[in-house]
Amino acid sequence: MTDATVEPDEATRLRDKVVDELCADGTISSPEIEAVMRKIPRHEFAPEAPLEKAYDTYAAVVTKTDEHGVQLSSVSAPQIQALMLEQARIRPGMRVLEIGSGGLNAAYLAELVGEGGEVVTVDIDPVVTDRARRLLDEHGYGRVRVVQADAAEPIAGLGEVDVVMVTAGAWDVPPAWVDQLAPGGRLVVPLRMRGLTRSIAFARAGGHLESESAQICGFVPMQGSTAHQEELLLVAGTPEIGLRFDDGLPAEPNLLDNAVRTPRTELWTGVEVGVSELIDTLQMHLAIVLPGFCTMTVDPEKDSGIVAPANKYFSLAAVDGPDFAYLTSRRTADNRHVEYGVHALGPGAARFAETVAGHVRDWARERRGGPGPVVRVYPAGTPDDQVTGDRVIDKVHSRISLSWPPA
Repeated sequence: MTDATVEPDEATRLRDKVVDELCADGTISSPEIEAVMRKIPRHEFAPEAPLEKAYDTYAAVVTKTDEHGVQLSSVSAPQIQALMLEQARIRPGMRVLEIGSGGLNAAYLAELVGEGGEVVTVDIDPVVTDRARRLLDEHGYGRVRVVQADAAEPIAGLGEVDVVMVTAGAWDVPPAWVDQLAPGGRLVVPLRMRGLTRSIAFARAGGHLESESAQICGFVPMQGSTAHQEELLLVAGTPEIGLRFDDGLPAEPNLLDNAVRTPRTELWTGVEVGVSELIDTLQMHLAIVLPGFCTMTVDPEKDSGIVAPANKYFSLAAVDGPDFAYLTSRRTADNRHVEYGVHALGPGAARFAETVAGHVRDWARERRGGPGPVVRVYPAGTPDDQVTGDRVIDKVHSRISLSWPPA
């Protein structure tokens, strides 16, 4: 435990306000996590940010960017940190490996495992580990071990740990993360699947990992040997419309060259949702059922109106040969709901729009308001007959399967 320090009254008030909000909405449910998030001065671990920004419940504090302004490291938002700590179920005396160092989360972990536990935090970037070491030492957490390494490889001298917590966006699950887990151990990782990221708590289930919980989230992507870039397909070769594929481009992307020269089909589904209703299961449903699933972005400066998504920066989309479609929405008359629609372009636009709209209606009838899919992680090379799933995603080190639980 670190000694109490004198803090500005405003910092204490803002910290308590954040924790009160997270307790009220159910993100924090354990008194231990509530206590450590009230105790540790978050703003002192995020000196790059003004006080109000440091205590924004839903915003990360960026601590490093590259020469192009791309985020390389950050202190995660309080909501995300609390969510993952709850998923991890840290107990006194545990040994914990954190992958992705910021300092603050390692301090939370050190408080939760207590004097009888151990925390090792690893990052590939020496600038990040130097910063974490300095901040942890300044606040009395010198017993946290800080290691500069590519955590996709086994950490020398680590041995088995009870929890592996990954605090950077991962596209794959390298064997080292699984091999270092003690029996009964848990892996908590923001895993990207078909362009959609979920913070998933995994436990062992025979020869694979199986999800116990999954929450929508966003993270700075992993660096090092497991880094993975989405592939961008510019429709008709222009930068106006970009389709982003997480697991490889379509076999014949040139088939889309003439799609934008056909009239746009617009089809409304009749499916309405509240403006604040969570649609994470709709995202996963379309990612599972549509073979050509991707996401679409539109350059606002080059937007000619060929497509008209509700969100130019992120729209669920899919490709089927020479056709592509995307999900859009419009406000209903009461202004408290939105209706989903499908826009499609290409020679078979009308047919493809009907297909995608049918899947949206299936979601509303069968999946809406229910649990998300079960996510399983198998070693790469596992035979098909040993992998259970409605959609299997092959990565470098693993095979990820997504399966809907019984209705």
